[in-house]
Amino acid sequence: MDWSPPRRLRTDEIPATVNNFRLAARNAIEAAGFDGVEIHGANGYLLDQFMKDQVNDRTDKYGGSLENRCRFPLEMVEAVVNEIGADKLINKFGILYLHVIVPRMIKINDKYETPHSLLPMRNAFKGTFIAAGGYNGDDANPDLPRRFQLNAPLNKYNRDTFYIPDPVL
Repeated sequence: MDWSPPRRLRTDEIPATVNNFRLAARNAIEAAGFDGVEIHGANGYLLDQFMKDQVNDRTDKYGGSLENRCRFPLEMVEAVVNEIGADKLINKFGILYLHVIVPRMIKINDKYETPHSLLPMRNAFKGTFIAAGGYNGDDANPDLPRRFQLNAPLNKYNRDTFYIPDPVL
C-alpha cells in the first residue's frame, strides 16, 4: 500500500476539507437515510489537532490563539449546518450535547496556554454536558488493585458517588 508521511494542511486546502465534511453530512442524510450526524472532534483526529495548542503550531489564521485554532472546526460546523440544517446536527448550531475529556497525559513541566478547567465550557454551553477523564488510578478506582489481588467482587456503580475533580456541574 502506498502512503505518504503526514503533513500540515496548506491553508488553501482547508476550504476543500470543509467542503468534504459538508458533502459527507449531506450523503449521510440524503443517500444513507440517517436522521442526523455527529461531528466527532476529539481523540487526536483532524479537528482536535487544530484545536490543541500542543499540536497546532500554525502561524496562519488557523493557529496561535484559541479563537484561531477553533476557526477550522467552526467553519466546518457552519458548513454542515448550512447543508443539512441545524435540526439534523446531533443553540444556533443545533448541538445536542457537548462531550469533553480532560487530557490523559500531562507532564509536570508542561505549560499550556489554556487551563485544563472544564468550567468555561460548561458556562458557555447550556445543553447536555458530558465530562470525562482527568482521573488517576487512585481517584478512579482506589481499591481496584486490592480487589483483583483478593479476587474480591467488584462494586456496581453508584452515580451519586461519581467523582470529577473539576466543579463543572
